[in-house]
Amino acid sequence: MPRGGGDDASGAPDDAAVVRAAAEAAEDVVFSRYSRSDVRDLDVTITFEDGQLEVDVYIDAPDGTADPQQVAEDAALAARGVADEMLSETGG
Repeated sequence: MPRGGGDDASGAPDDAAVVRAAAEAAEDVVFSRYSRSDVRDLDVTITFEDGQLEVDVYIDAPDGTADPQQVAEDAALAARGVADEMLSETGG
C-alpha cells in the first residue's frame, strides 16, 4: 500500500512515487504517438503491491496514424521500464 509521496528512510521510492512515474511514462508514450484530441479514451491502471508491478493500458483512438494495441503495449513497457529503473537505483 502506498506510504506517502516520496522516498523512505533508505532512499527507496515509495509505492505511490513508483506508480505515479510509471503512469506518466505510459501517458508520455501514448501522447507522443497521438494528439490529445485524437484519443477518445485512455485508461492507465498501475498497481504496485508486494514488489509486483501490474500495468494495464487501454486506448481508444483511430487506427490511422498508429496501431492502438501496439501503442498500448509500448506504453506498458515504458511504465515497467521506469518502475524497474527507479527500484534498481535504490536496490529495491
